[in-house]
Amino acid sequence: MKLQETFTYSGIDVEAVYKLISDQAFRLESAENQGSRDIAISVEGSPDAATLVIVRTQDSDMPDFVKKLTGNDVKVRQTEVWGEPDADGTRKADVKVSIIGQPAEMVGVASLSRTDDGTDFTLDGDVKVSIPFLGKKIEPEVAKAIRGSLREEVEYGMTKL
Repeated sequence: MKLQETFTYSGIDVEAVYKLISDQAFRLESAENQGSRDIAISVEGSPDAATLVIVRTQDSDMPDFVKKLTGNDVKVRQTEVWGEPDADGTRKADVKVSIIGQPAEMVGVASLSRTDDGTDFTLDGDVKVSIPFLGKKIEPEVAKAIRGSLREEVEYGMTKL
C-alpha cells in the first residue's frame, strides 16, 4: 500500500529542520512526547549525512482485530539514512520502519525540500504486511499509525524551532 504524506515546517529552512531531526536529544524527546517507552536512539555519521536508528515500544494504536495479533504494545525499529544536500539544498533519506516480531514494515524515501513557505517534509513509501488474507486489511492501519506519528513529530518539532 502506498503511503505519501507531506508536512510543512512553516518559515523554517531545510538545514534547520535537518539539524533538528538528526539530533539524538530531540528524537528522544519526540518519542517520549508520543508516549513511547524503552527508547534507544543512535545517530552516526557527520553533520552533513547521518544514519539514525530509533527503537521504541509504544501502545498498539490499532483496531482490536489487529491487537489480537500484535498485543497491546508494539516494538518499532525506524532507520533513516540521510544523505548530503543536493545542489538545490534538498535532503533525502532512505527510511525503513519495521514492527519487530511482526511481518509489517514501511520502506520509502523521506525528503526535506525548500518551499516559499519554509520546508516540506515528504514521505513516499510502501507499507507491506505479509499475512495471508489479512495483510491488505492491516496495511491501512499501519499507514495510519506511521502518518500519525510523523504528524506528531512535526508538530512537536515546530515548537522547538
